[in-house]
Amino acid sequence: MYWHSFSDFLRMGEHGLYVWSSLGMVALLMVLESWWVRRRLRLVRRRLADSSRTGKAERPPAAVLTENDVGEAARGAQ
Repeated sequence: MYWHSFSDFLRMGEHGLYVWSSLGMVALLMVLESWWVRRRLRLVRRRLADSSRTGKAERPPAAVLTENDVGEAARGAQ
């Protein structure tokens, strides 16, 4: 597409509000997801370090499935 001015580009043929707000929401969600993943990784690393120091293995949170949990679920479905 060709726009006559930068303001035409920003208006996007009268759809600018939708286009730019959608782009902003996607950018915000990408930043939040990145932050959440880094936070979760730090937490997991901290737990692993703590468990290696103490020698005690903690059970992972319910939302995290281990290979053993998946195997048990598969055997239960049979």
